[in-house]
Amino acid sequence: MLADTDVGSIVTAGQSGVRWGYRLLLVQFLLIPVLYVVQELTVRLGVHTGKGHCELIRERFGSGWAWLSVTGLSIAAAGALVTEYSGVAGIGELLGVPRIISLSLAAGFLLLLAWTGSYRRVERIALGVGLFELLFLWIAYKAHPQAAQLAAGLAHPALGDPDYHRLLAANIGAVIMPWMIFYQQSAVAAKRLRPEQLGSARWDTALGAVVTQAVMAAVLVAAAATVGRVNPGGTLNTVGEMSDALTPFLGPQLGRLVFSLGILGAGLVAAIVVSLAVAWGLGEVTGYRHSLELRTAEAPWFYAVYAVGVVGGAVMVWAVPDLVRLNVGIEVMNALLLPLVLGFLVALAVKALPVERRLGGVYLWVVIAVSTLTAGVGLYSALSGGW
Repeated sequence: MLADTDVGSIVTAGQSGVRWGYRLLLVQFLLIPVLYVVQELTVRLGVHTGKGHCELIRERFGSGWAWLSVTGLSIAAAGALVTEYSGVAGIGELLGVPRIISLSLAAGFLLLLAWTGSYRRVERIALGVGLFELLFLWIAYKAHPQAAQLAAGLAHPALGDPDYHRLLAANIGAVIMPWMIFYQQSAVAAKRLRPEQLGSARWDTALGAVVTQAVMAAVLVAAAATVGRVNPGGTLNTVGEMSDALTPFLGPQLGRLVFSLGILGAGLVAAIVVSLAVAWGLGEVTGYRHSLELRTAEAPWFYAVYAVGVVGGAVMVWAVPDLVRLNVGIEVMNALLLPLVLGFLVALAVKALPVERRLGGVYLWVVIAVSTLTAGVGLYSALSGGW
């Protein structure tokens, strides 16, 4: 879930606060139960089947549908990697480090991490890096948001404005990310969690849903309380501008350090998750061996796909200018993919689980309603917002 609040999510939340103040803050909290419902299904599927998302789609619906799902995953992952590395490059330039050096260091770190040959080690390091995102909670506190303005923003959404729709779609796509569904189910299978551990896994997922949305809300509040207060309707076009906007109450040096650690934590942990999701997903469709517990010689295709994602993302960002604006567009693209992704997820929850664990009764209709509403709002908002 720390990876779910990636660089693109932070940029989207920041742009939302600058452009619309607190009017998109309520959305962050409304998405907590939606995020939990979606991710709990992936946990349930992983625990009871021991298989990844793409593998189950292939078994239940055929290889054609599996390839369609992994193609959607690859598109979303490519966009995500661009956002993660754009954050790394932006922070490097903010600190005076040339882009080629910051990107090379980040890619080298990610490659070495995977080649350690241990899922647990990768997980622990990723958690340690991702915890720097919690610094955004401190940034929001130091921004001293005004309660009256916050309440007014919550009560007056701008539902008739196309730009509001665009950012609403981007926020949905920034939270219900397609690659998170693929990753979490494959990660649960890789951990070999047993049915009796499902309760603990659900609490883990619930806590993650709250934490990731608290970070999103914190970034939005900090942006609304600073740039949004003095320049409503403005925009943030670079990582440096975001740093200057979100950290004025911390002082220039401390503020830049705190912001940099938060962005690097978000970008690196998400890059790990995204690259692993694609490497696992393609392995589940093609049948090549795919596990972090195997050495590179034992699973060469798995590590090759992971490396292509890591290095390819760095190369793309090195070759193009600042991509802050593109980040919002990528989150909108995630929203456009939700009907396909959530449709497969609900279908698997109905067909692939053991009979006694399948969705049924009232909860089945709750899941269908939540998934349909989320995908529908995301799709409508994206299209009405001019995308």
